[in-house]
Amino acid sequence: MSWLKGLLLGLVQGLTEFLPVSSSGHLALTSALLNGGESLEEAYFSFFVLLHLATLASVIVYYRRDVVLLIKSFFSLVGKLFKGKFRLDEYTEGERTVVMIIIASVPLVAAALIDGYIEALSSHRRVIGILLILNGGLLLLSDYLSARQRRKNEEGKDLGRLGPLDALLIGLCQFGAIVPGISRSGSTITGGIAVGLKRETAVKFSFLLSMPAILGANILKLPDMIKSPAASAGAPAIIAGVTAAFIAGFAALGLLNFIAKKERFRYFAFYCFAVGLLALAL
Repeated sequence: MSWLKGLLLGLVQGLTEFLPVSSSGHLALTSALLNGGESLEEAYFSFFVLLHLATLASVIVYYRRDVVLLIKSFFSLVGKLFKGKFRLDEYTEGERTVVMIIIASVPLVAAALIDGYIEALSSHRRVIGILLILNGGLLLLSDYLSARQRRKNEEGKDLGRLGPLDALLIGLCQFGAIVPGISRSGSTITGGIAVGLKRETAVKFSFLLSMPAILGANILKLPDMIKSPAASAGAPAIIAGVTAAFIAGFAALGLLNFIAKKERFRYFAFYCFAVGLLALAL
């Protein structure tokens, strides 16, 4: 793989991992365009894993203060559990957030059972096109829910008021986004707003929730990498791709946080409609 292809794939991964337009769908379409209709992901499996880890690093750096707080809260939570404190009202906001992230991540356990079927969808470009159009509708719903919350003068809940059922619903939204074409960030942000979170809080929780999701998904791929290592993409392509994915991911996080405050997800919706229709037409 040339360094230019690696750079382009890294940019696509970094931008679309956090912008609500589906990174898996865009990577599948982009790799097919660059490889004459055939997916590059199967040929350079390890390279794509590294791209995902680069975007994981970008969200950790962007939310570094929250990450440090969550790590401290995790250990203090474990200490309270050993002392027999199991009631949520006995936990700090950070400890409650850790619990909610764990609850919201539970549905992804089932994703491991159907991973092979999900990966097979990446070769069906028209299916991805249809799912991208559906993703656009989901983003319009997000703007509608946020506008309704504002019209009713509802302040929205912060993370300290997020309940277990709320977290589970957001987790189910994340589970629905494992198919290529449905955005993980778009679905979880929409789910967060639907359960009453402030829009900015829904964005933050979505990205904090993405860390165990991205890490877990790539840990599950390690056995496949060991059993049948794919061809190396080459050092120049890897360096260019990983660097581009990290920088683009960091920039995308800042952009989405800015746009979320303006309730302008419809622009991403129109983009998804256009790309989805293009995928169907071509």
